[in-house]
Amino acid sequence: MSDMSGAVASPKPDIQSVTLDDLRAALAAGWRDFRTAPAFGLFFSSVYVLGGLALVYFGAGTVAWTLMLSLGFPLIAPFAAVGLYEVSRRMERGEALSWPGVLGVVLREKDRQLPWAGAIIVFAFLFWTFLSHMVFALFMGLSVMTNISSSWEVFFTSNGLAMIGTELVLGGCFAFLLFGLTVVSFPLMLDKEIDFMTSMLLSLETVRRNLAVMLSWAAIIAALLFAGMLPAFLGLFVVLPVLGHATWHLYRRALSTP
Repeated sequence: MSDMSGAVASPKPDIQSVTLDDLRAALAAGWRDFRTAPAFGLFFSSVYVLGGLALVYFGAGTVAWTLMLSLGFPLIAPFAAVGLYEVSRRMERGEALSWPGVLGVVLREKDRQLPWAGAIIVFAFLFWTFLSHMVFALFMGLSVMTNISSSWEVFFTSNGLAMIGTELVLGGCFAFLLFGLTVVSFPLMLDKEIDFMTSMLLSLETVRRNLAVMLSWAAIIAALLFAGMLPAFLGLFVVLPVLGHATWHLYRRALSTP
């Protein structure tokens, strides 16, 4: 990972107001981009789909595999997202799409700001893992259980239900914080020479100024991802590219860049 020494920093973009119409337009543009270049979408979405399948089938019940896959995934997944952004950026500019060109841009990101942003996500994951275990211990630490994978009745006790509710609330808040940090920062770091901290703070401020719309966008993402995961993750081959391309177009509407 490196800083931007030797590169001229871009001026900070101006935050724009976004509406529900902008969300609809971004989704429509994302679907159009996927249909125009489906091979790129399928290729980059396979990183997420294969990663999810590996976590389920190799990590289930194996702490070492689960930890390795969970920590490695946030470092790799942003590069796949950048590939989708780059495809949309090239189509937006009328530039030709080529595998060497797109993959070359993705590989160059390793020397820019993206790895630092991935490290922030890994740190956030570790913190959430610690916090969720603490919540479990707080509510269920004194419960008598033989095997939590088979003793389901313990989760329907007052402590079990309180734990589930607390985990859902804290998890939702934490997920929205990560959403706020990354929703426009990743495409911004691809598009401009702006450091990862500035990009993430701009992303949070964009969400704050457009809170209702961004909450709607987060809900749309959650709903589509849930629907895409139902048939053995296969729906993600379509959902993820569409959302990735749409994120680029939402970024272009949310931030005014020179």
